[in-house]
Amino acid sequence: MMAITYGYVYVAQIAMGASKAQTLKAIREAEAYNGPSLIIAYSPCISHGIHNGMEKAQEEQERAVECGYWQLYRYNPDLEAEGKNPFVLDSKEPQWEKFQDFLKGEIRYTSLMKQFPAEAQELFVAAENNAKWRYKMYKQMADRQF
Repeated sequence: MMAITYGYVYVAQIAMGASKAQTLKAIREAEAYNGPSLIIAYSPCISHGIHNGMEKAQEEQERAVECGYWQLYRYNPDLEAEGKNPFVLDSKEPQWEKFQDFLKGEIRYTSLMKQFPAEAQELFVAAENNAKWRYKMYKQMADRQF
């Protein structure tokens, strides 16, 4: 978000497992943009401890976007010159009821739950609330008229 505030940086947030089309579109736009470009990708690693294993990393990316843990967007400053909103939210409305289950699907979160259950639950709720706040902010940005 900080790079977006400059107004002249192409910024995209992607997750290939959630949308190959959005990923490809973001990479193409970033390459075509005549200026600095930043692509932030959600990419599970072994430290996430995906319960289903790393061979399910693409599905994990899809789950992250589906539940609102990670949102897909593109900010293209060139669109503003065309009178269009430069911020495009590519994510659909998240299925928030799946958020907690997503967290419980990774060992990095479940290990915290085993050691400190009360604190973990408090942090899980805070993480969900933060994700909801971010989505609301992104939605407001995407809905602005230019």
